[in-house]
Amino acid sequence: MSKRKISQLVIYILLIAGLMIVIMPMIYMVSTSIKPNGALYEYPPRFFPKLKEITFENYAYILGQKKFINNFGNSILVSTLTVGLSAIVSSALAFCIARFKFPGRSILFGFIILTMIIPGTTMIVPQYELAVKLKTINSIWGLIPFYVAWVIPYSTFMIKGFVENIPKELDEATYMDGGSILVVFMNVAIPLAKPGIASVSIFNFLTAWEEFPWANTVINDDMKRTLPIAISGFFGQHQFTQWGYVFALSVLSLLPILAVFISCQRFFVQGLTAGSVKG
Repeated sequence: MSKRKISQLVIYILLIAGLMIVIMPMIYMVSTSIKPNGALYEYPPRFFPKLKEITFENYAYILGQKKFINNFGNSILVSTLTVGLSAIVSSALAFCIARFKFPGRSILFGFIILTMIIPGTTMIVPQYELAVKLKTINSIWGLIPFYVAWVIPYSTFMIKGFVENIPKELDEATYMDGGSILVVFMNVAIPLAKPGIASVSIFNFLTAWEEFPWANTVINDDMKRTLPIAISGFFGQHQFTQWGYVFALSVLSLLPILAVFISCQRFFVQGLTAGSVKG
């Protein structure tokens, strides 16, 4: 066997090993979600349940609880609005920074970069005081504005790179045809920067969908909470954690993420390869 084939074999083995490390927790989560709750504590433990033990009672329990349906809907609403609002604001901001020269432009962009390196946990106290003043405590609207504010700096930075790669001649041609700045933004910048907008929207969706500390701080009503808080509610609720319920709800919470990623996968790959590099 040649050295090239040996090196390729080693690479394949490493890739397969890495893939197994990544997917095994998900496989275990799915297998546990279809086990009876008591089977989790059996000895010796088994990774997969026996065919006769497979049950969907955990999913039936989750789907039969109104509060979990509300939690799911809350997460969908919060994540969708966060993605939509952040896409609009960050696209407009990126377009202005990339296309126009105005006093304080460099300072504004530097401030955007600076906010990206501030740890989110350090802002919880001032954000909570602001939420109190805005009277958004224990409300969905106590989450959305803050999530949008969190993701705008990164989104603006990424989309700016796409806008800068758009030839300015297209803008000038639109102006010569009588188009306004808004027309250039809507008909030139947005369509050509779509891969960047879609790729950052995936990250923004994940940020809003998975966020835990701020949602746990602001929301107290079980019916208004999002899925991460609902999942954490199983811990300590009983003498033993009902892991079947935890994993069943976790599996259901992955479905929207998979749907978003699959639908935007083409744009996501383009965003990774061409996002922030100016040609």
